[in-house]
Amino acid sequence: MLVLAVDTATPAVTAGLVHLSPADDANARPVITTLAARVKVDARAHAEVLTPQILECLTEAGVAREDLDAVVVGIGPGPFTGLRVGMATAAAFADALDLPVYGVSSLDAIAADAAPEQREAGELLVVTDARRREVYWARYLNGERVAGPDVIRAAEVPADNAVAIAGSAAHVDFFDLPVLPSETPSPAGLVRVAADALVSGAPPEPLVPLYLRRPDAVENSFRTLDRSGA
Repeated sequence: MLVLAVDTATPAVTAGLVHLSPADDANARPVITTLAARVKVDARAHAEVLTPQILECLTEAGVAREDLDAVVVGIGPGPFTGLRVGMATAAAFADALDLPVYGVSSLDAIAADAAPEQREAGELLVVTDARRREVYWARYLNGERVAGPDVIRAAEVPADNAVAIAGSAAHVDFFDLPVLPSETPSPAGLVRVAADALVSGAPPEPLVPLYLRRPDAVENSFRTLDRSGA
């Protein structure tokens, strides 16, 4: 199965082509192979670079659009403007090619890239940049989310029993925890989160962005109304 994976929930613009094969053993995980990937860290360039990245990946892998079997997209949490670029692009590709599109948590995708031995060692904390001096966060145990997602100041994140951290390089140092080299959602991580649904052919849920707070433009409009007395 050939899967297009994209994510724009962080300052990184990510696109990739991933081959997914069912596991031979009922107790094993599906086999995930990244055929091509593009990652550009630029919080202001999501709209400009995502589609060219997708086309570059198709060319590098020697894959035609018609060869794709599914699309997976990170649904956040993330800032409004960047997040909607990835979701709209994924939905457009899926609609044009009559493909299922699966939305997954971007934090879950980062956690999925953690080393298997870490999953057995204890809780993993994942944080990404939420701007306004805040972070999006969630905690994981044995690969399953046990707390979050939420958005809060880094100093207020309940690390609790976490024994390691992954995510935004600009924020992991706020925590006195060993840092794993998984900063942003990878194409393989995104597909890994959706692997069971992809392999089983389960129908995807509707795409719903995970903002965790109102877009800035909406909040500003409320402030304007408040000042006017309306």
